[in-house]
Amino acid sequence: MLAWAAVCAVVVGALSLVVLTQPDGIDGYDRPLGEVAFAWSSPREWLVDFLILVAHATNTIAMTIYTTIAVVALVVRKHQRAAVWTILVMASAAATTTVLKNTIERTRPEWEDPVHLLDSYSFPSGHASGIASAAGVVIVLAALLVRRRDLRRGLQGVALGLVALVGLDRLLLGVHNVTDVVAGYAVGAFWVLLWAVLYDPAPATGARLRRRSRPTHVDRPLAVVLNPAKVEDVPGFKELVERMAKESGWAPPAWFETTVEDPGRAMAEEAAIGGAEMVLVCGGDGTVRTVCAELAGTDIPVGVVPAGTGNLLARNLGIPLYLQAAVDVALNGQDRTIDLVHVWGDGIPDNEHYLVMAGMGFDAAIMEGASEQLKAKVGWLAYVVSALKSLMFPAVRIEISVDGGPWTKHRARTVVIGNVGYLQAGMPLLPDASIDDGILDVVVLHPRRFLSWIPLAVRVLSKHKRTDETINRLTGRTVSVRASAETPRQLDGDSIGVGREMHATCIHGKLQVRVPR
Repeated sequence: MLAWAAVCAVVVGALSLVVLTQPDGIDGYDRPLGEVAFAWSSPREWLVDFLILVAHATNTIAMTIYTTIAVVALVVRKHQRAAVWTILVMASAAATTTVLKNTIERTRPEWEDPVHLLDSYSFPSGHASGIASAAGVVIVLAALLVRRRDLRRGLQGVALGLVALVGLDRLLLGVHNVTDVVAGYAVGAFWVLLWAVLYDPAPATGARLRRRSRPTHVDRPLAVVLNPAKVEDVPGFKELVERMAKESGWAPPAWFETTVEDPGRAMAEEAAIGGAEMVLVCGGDGTVRTVCAELAGTDIPVGVVPAGTGNLLARNLGIPLYLQAAVDVALNGQDRTIDLVHVWGDGIPDNEHYLVMAGMGFDAAIMEGASEQLKAKVGWLAYVVSALKSLMFPAVRIEISVDGGPWTKHRARTVVIGNVGYLQAGMPLLPDASIDDGILDVVVLHPRRFLSWIPLAVRVLSKHKRTDETINRLTGRTVSVRASAETPRQLDGDSIGVGREMHATCIHGKLQVRVPR
């Protein structure tokens, strides 16, 4: 990477020297190319209007606004290093462009009938350096923070497309020479590459912080249960974990891969019997639930590396969704004791458990209707598509008993028995729920009509405490639900088929999970 930064620096330096010492010679190269581009575009008014719009949308003020929005979003998502790196790249590219412009003072190309006039200097192109540095930021951060290959490649492709568009825009409007644009590209790329070497935008790891103080190598036994279907680059992931484990004082990990027949139960048991001091589980909520249930009560902490679509346990525990950062938390975080929920009912195995929430009705229909193919393509948006299809899931007559008390009758489109409070996108369905309080929180939802979902959503998002026939809340250590008809059911986002009953008991302090310090 440093070598490519040096190449960009050489390009900028060489072009700057030529423009300063041999302006007529470089103009003799630039002018013919510029004349062809300008002669083709200038008679086309619709094209000129579009090019001017692109110019305004990618000027210095616009790029500053885009950078500010990106930095704020990164900080909110707790990617502080990426935010700082973004500022360094964009500010360095802008400052370098300004210094070169004012030092070299190259005039703009002159045309008999110009379509767009600028009075600033020409070399290098500020638009080109701005879009090149911005595109570099998108490409690097997408590689670091976006797990899905199609989305990652889509973002990177759009970024490169914008680089080409802005470069053509400068030439077709006749406001820059080819060498101005090339130099601008090189300036932007130089700072992206150099700052990637000088300041790693990836989240800071505990191992990195320890290397600054004192290394600790005690070779503690480590096991990893991996769902290979949830990781795009399995060899690369294994290499990452093994390297970070070594840096953090763990022995080379013992690897166990789940199968379609066994989502992790036998693997977790084998890891525990093998003497692992910590088990790292990488997969979706189903894999995490299976492994955690098997290790509950063993005092072996579980490190969760979320690689699924929902990742609700990780979201509620504050575990980062970025793989490297999640591995770091697993290896170097602190242990937190949380509750496990034992669940049973017709068609549910006696030894079944969950960590996040169980549901009957609309929410289970959403999980059942979200296809694996769509989830692979669009991620959690697959649940939105499924929810829109299931909005008018029919209301069901149900009875609920809490802590062995009397049965109460309700009508509901969905019933959720939660161990945590938040769903996708931070929706506070059960805002008072805590994963370590020994209590289950129940919400019963019954919007009567299609439009009733709107005020219900407002009440949920505003964490309104009022209860009525539309939204009702209950709490207890043991919750039993009986439905009058066969109803879809789900555990931690996995459909478990239809049934009429679901019983849940909270087992307090049963599991240790690694969370951020």
